[in-house]
Amino acid sequence: MKYLKMIGISLFIIVLAIFALNYPKFKLISGFAAKNMASSYFLAHRDVAYTNNTDNYGPLTKIASTKVDSLQKIATSNVLGMSEKKAIYRPGLGATLINKNTIVPKNHLAPHRDFTTINRTYPYGNLAPEHTKFNNIDYHKLDSIVNNCFIENHPDGIKKTRSILVLYKGQIIAEKYADGFNKHSLLQGWSMTKSLLTTCFGVLEKENNFDINAPITAFPEWEQDSRKNITTSHLLRMESGLEWEENYKKICDVTKMLFEDEDCTLRPIDKPQIAPAETIFNYASGTSNILAALLRQQFNTHQEYLDYPYKSFIDKIGMHSMTIETDIKGNYVASSYSWATTRDWAKFGQLFLNNGIWNEEQILSKNWVNYIRTPNKSAHGEYGGQWWLNQENYMPNVPKDCFYADGFQGQRIFVIPSKDLVVVRFGVTQLGRVGFYPLFDNLLGTICKSIQ
Repeated sequence: MKYLKMIGISLFIIVLAIFALNYPKFKLISGFAAKNMASSYFLAHRDVAYTNNTDNYGPLTKIASTKVDSLQKIATSNVLGMSEKKAIYRPGLGATLINKNTIVPKNHLAPHRDFTTINRTYPYGNLAPEHTKFNNIDYHKLDSIVNNCFIENHPDGIKKTRSILVLYKGQIIAEKYADGFNKHSLLQGWSMTKSLLTTCFGVLEKENNFDINAPITAFPEWEQDSRKNITTSHLLRMESGLEWEENYKKICDVTKMLFEDEDCTLRPIDKPQIAPAETIFNYASGTSNILAALLRQQFNTHQEYLDYPYKSFIDKIGMHSMTIETDIKGNYVASSYSWATTRDWAKFGQLFLNNGIWNEEQILSKNWVNYIRTPNKSAHGEYGGQWWLNQENYMPNVPKDCFYADGFQGQRIFVIPSKDLVVVRFGVTQLGRVGFYPLFDNLLGTICKSIQ
């Protein structure tokens, strides 16, 4: 009996220690689950059970309990009845976390949108896509490659794929969706939002002679130290030298910013510079939210700021399903939160494949497209201007001129100019960068080999 009692006490101490170590993470887990649920339910119109069993079923997030108040448009989550977090949905702005003391305005500004029908075939308009057959493509082989990505545990596929779309010479040559998804389904871009926000600066530079190489003067606190020499280009290239920790498995800068802060721009703006610009590559979601704050400084009113991404390029190219979400203070969360259909995400890739031209309009300069494709000085050919690169052959089966937008859980827009190709993939693959790419390299490499 004494022996059993000692075992019981030991087990209790172990459980207590595990609980104590993980308790600080409960708020982050609740925050992720609540925000994800609010967006999934109110914006993407997926039900509670589905979201809990898929998007919120990660190693830690699956322990969260989440419910939805349809009338108040609020999702609430907790872990073991503790660390409750709430996220509220606001039309036009998406979902955002709120704290106990958050004052939610009864009336909020929302982006003005232009949903005018564009009478051209997809991707350049709202009409049905053409079904051109290219003689140099082995469609049977291509369809097999795509289909394999929807078969769980297939050796040539990728787990938990939700959609794949391939554009060749501006034509859909492959398009497939998982059960429950279709061409109208909204899918979250996660960090592909970084590439969206960057495009705003490309339009600004073209229209208003915005100088990305000039020192930033928008933040007075930076004028007092070495940060006064940081340029927009340094931020775009993730080599500003600002301190930032990006680790989603622990409590750190990025998790606090996304799941605790009401204003997602203040924490990264307040960070010190710990290395001279252009000396280290530090992939930092905080940097993208600094850019969101900098973009806001370019306009006289908040309404102009909210309108700009849509007015400058999103609605111009017919990405009418797109929503970029804001924090409760009205800043675009440029690091992480955007939703659109697979077809609309593919339009974004096609804009860059076209060197910024859309329906005879030069929305972005060719120089800007070249800029985002040019490696920064410290990432060894892997990163450009908020787009990832393949210049050092990181993906052996993909041409070196490939550049791509990259999001959490395997969201990708690959642009391959030498093949006149755009490949879009969405899913919930729990693999990191190294684990994911060999699978997708095989897919892209096989597609490229079938297109001569």
